[in-house]
Amino acid sequence: MPSDPNHQRLAPLHDDELAARLARELPGWRLADGAIERSIDTAGWRATLMVVNAVGHLAEAAWHHPSLEVDYARVVVRLWTHDANGITERDLALARKIDEVVLWRPGREAGSPLEGPPEGDPRHAYIVHPAR
Repeated sequence: MPSDPNHQRLAPLHDDELAARLARELPGWRLADGAIERSIDTAGWRATLMVVNAVGHLAEAAWHHPSLEVDYARVVVRLWTHDANGITERDLALARKIDEVVLWRPGREAGSPLEGPPEGDPRHAYIVHPAR
């Protein structure tokens, strides 16, 4: 692979700083085996594929590629920066974008014409959101 002269090498974050930032900024993510990871529960295979495609689009656009574990009703996303051999600001930025896009719930913004799927109807279920 040709090297990119514009590629910014980032330093890995220290575990103590990282744990505090995850708790504060990305509460759905956790440290696991040298990466940050998030498990996203879905309503089934169709929704799982939509999550995988959304994460894939974001990763390709960001040119930062996660590891994905895909199951019938769950996607586990793992992020770390290979060339830094650790977790960097790049991982946190992509995690934020994944949360923003994948966990977005239409109809929650005041005045939005986007309703989102009917709640309580399993035929239209998508992401399984944790109780708030």
